[in-house]
Amino acid sequence: MPDTLFDTLLTKHRTALVRYVRYRIPSDADTEDLIQEISLAAWNAYRAAPARFSDTEQFLPFVIGIAKNKISDYFRRRAKAGDPLPLDSISELPAHTGNAAGRTGALVREILSGLSAEDRQILYLSFWLEYPQAKIAALLGIPPGTVKSRLFHAKRRFRDAWPYPPAPALPCGAALSCESTQNSDFKGDNNMKPIQMPSVLPAYTITPDTRPPFPVIFEELSNWFIRPVPGETVVWASYDCDVSDGTDGSRVSVGRLTETTVSHCTQNIVLHGIRGAEIETQFFDADGNKTGDHLYYAQLSDTHCRWLGECYTDSDGAKHFLTFLDGDDFMREWGIGEDNCGMETHPHPRGLILRTGSAVTVCNASDPSALIECQDIVGRYSVTLGKTTFDTVLLMGICANGALTEQYIGTDGRTVLWRRFNRFDWAKERYGKPWTELLPENERLDVNGVTYVHWYDCISSAVLRG
Repeated sequence: MPDTLFDTLLTKHRTALVRYVRYRIPSDADTEDLIQEISLAAWNAYRAAPARFSDTEQFLPFVIGIAKNKISDYFRRRAKAGDPLPLDSISELPAHTGNAAGRTGALVREILSGLSAEDRQILYLSFWLEYPQAKIAALLGIPPGTVKSRLFHAKRRFRDAWPYPPAPALPCGAALSCESTQNSDFKGDNNMKPIQMPSVLPAYTITPDTRPPFPVIFEELSNWFIRPVPGETVVWASYDCDVSDGTDGSRVSVGRLTETTVSHCTQNIVLHGIRGAEIETQFFDADGNKTGDHLYYAQLSDTHCRWLGECYTDSDGAKHFLTFLDGDDFMREWGIGEDNCGMETHPHPRGLILRTGSAVTVCNASDPSALIECQDIVGRYSVTLGKTTFDTVLLMGICANGALTEQYIGTDGRTVLWRRFNRFDWAKERYGKPWTELLPENERLDVNGVTYVHWYDCISSAVLRG
């Protein structure tokens, strides 16, 4: 029956539809209403010509097209009604570089609150939604010349209220310098060699600090050391850890280099209408041989940092894209939080995870075998890596699939040390044995009575420079 096929297709793609709408509409209630409108319009179109959907792969583009039109209608209705858009809708503003991102967003909202509803409206349509002036004119029902005039005066009033002077113009041909950028011609260089990371992880110690955790602005992508800010380059390495015999007969933990990753954020992008940044990444084995490269897409906002998608080329030369609209496939690999809200840029202790020594309690999980995904700041620690000691807070993450991460973040908001633990039965079918047998002498954590085993560590080249 046609309705059965329609229901099946709509259910299959509902996650992508919800995510597409929710990323653009500031109100949850309005989002739900729009999804109902879109679903009804899709059903009416389907019922009128069901044969056009014999190719089921055309269904998602068809529904997204309807959603795009309904979203335009939504803003048109609000614009004609003179309804000023709420300041919370500025949540998708791309953050500026540096740890001033949160302050910048708050300042933008403060200035907008002092402007007229008409100014806020025209700035929102032009800069946040990036609509061309012709489309704004059609939405508001005014001549294009009036749009141009309103936009000119709104920008001037916003600029006059901005408390900081504009940056001086650079001479023609001059380039910005960035301390974190190690290779300005990264893009397109497929033979680039990474900064040499040590073949053995420098010895480190982690010491609990009784002082309360310090506030931190953390803008890196989850487990990747890099912020999605054009111009930034990060080199980091992974080290498998196991316990071996020391020269004096003692047992020592040794981390051996397995992979070096070089990531460079190349440029701003817009993916499915969401502003973000492109990150070009190359991978090298322990001997420095290149093993692959990918393009990734991510977004840094005032409140969160999240993945938007990835692109890789297979052995046949075909490019594969996976984006935040691709439902479970994307969420399984890259999604963080509800509807991929991402990592908080202002993490703080919330009491979700408590730690005393090697004992960890996840407070929102009544069933230890089915832990709910969560992240929390669990304390303050001194991390000594080689000869350098860092003051850090520990951001611990629990994944429902059996992974646990420790991320020690320094006072500058950058990762000093990242550690991975596996639940004793993680991927047991793949590895054949529980991790308590695979790595019998590695460090262990007790999480709600369940054993987790230390697997590998990651550091960046920045911490080696102290």
